[in-house]
Amino acid sequence: MTRHPNITLKLEAVPEYENYHPKLLTQLTSKTAPDVFYVGDDNVGRFVAAGVLAPLDDRLKSDSSKSKPEDFFEGLYGGAKKDGAIYGVPNDCNPEVLWFDKKALAEAGITEDPAKLNEAGQWTMAKYLDMNAKLKTAGKAGSIFWNWYGSTYSMIGGFGGKVYDGGKFVATTDPKSREALRTLANGYQNGTFLVADNLPDGQGASTQFVKHKAGFYAGGRWVVDSLQKGGNDNLANYDIVPFPSQTGAPIRGAVAASYLSLNKNSAHPNEAFLFLSEFVSAQGQAIRLKSGGAVPSIKGAESIVTSANYPPHAKTFLDVRDTGFANYPEEVAVPKLTADINDLLMKVWTGKVGFDEGMTQLQTLVSGRLG
Repeated sequence: MTRHPNITLKLEAVPEYENYHPKLLTQLTSKTAPDVFYVGDDNVGRFVAAGVLAPLDDRLKSDSSKSKPEDFFEGLYGGAKKDGAIYGVPNDCNPEVLWFDKKALAEAGITEDPAKLNEAGQWTMAKYLDMNAKLKTAGKAGSIFWNWYGSTYSMIGGFGGKVYDGGKFVATTDPKSREALRTLANGYQNGTFLVADNLPDGQGASTQFVKHKAGFYAGGRWVVDSLQKGGNDNLANYDIVPFPSQTGAPIRGAVAASYLSLNKNSAHPNEAFLFLSEFVSAQGQAIRLKSGGAVPSIKGAESIVTSANYPPHAKTFLDVRDTGFANYPEEVAVPKLTADINDLLMKVWTGKVGFDEGMTQLQTLVSGRLG
């Protein structure tokens, strides 16, 4: 506002994420929505399909834009891009990586360093699962995962499987994908893996990880804040590694993203786009993320992550971002499909639905909603 005195910004906050997108869609339908707004990667396809977002291509390519389409990593657009048109720009992101606790691994008799194995091209799914088994034998959790597409689909990729193929959902029929899902289900039920969503108050995922009760914790750069609460002396115990693969070669990892979009019916489209363009630019992201828990989505702001010198292999965030993917466009275009997939998988993880029956239900659910 100091730089642009003709523009006045007013922040409209919504306390609960669950209420945010329904409220926003109602506002857009009634033409009372803000000029610029966030859209989550789990809902952006729905908003694109509803025709309420302004295409941004021409504006992004113009001389007045502070950020160009090619400045962002292609995989991050996800459902914000349809038929080649851009309807939302990733404002920042959080690549899903595996944090690991060197102290917990050592206490379980594990002498190999996952990050060094990764650098040597030897970070395989077999080694990862073996470490998880040793951690469980030592009375610790192997890995803690949140029940969302980032962890689940990264594990599928680590087994060499596919989630979608030619627009069709194949996670339950592809043999490698099914093996990954069965490994997760078995691990959750025998205690090798923990579902972060179900952990009791006072013994949540971050608490258990800080107290060295788990070897691995799947998450993004935001985990740094949780570790800092454990004290600076404790920080040296932690580092990150990408999800493993069958061969040790890098895989495409999941990246949590959100988007800044422009109201198709904005009364101030030029001013709104100017703000959008500066907000997502390298300078804008540098200002916002310098001490924050996210990773820039734009080229040219990498020093935000690497200059902190933490974790030791912080560049892994950038490696996963550069080749990673936001949630699949096919999935996010269908309202609540991702949430319904997670809900059904939770029943499988907790044993409320048998694995084979759960896979049948999952295939029916997704195929029926995709049409």
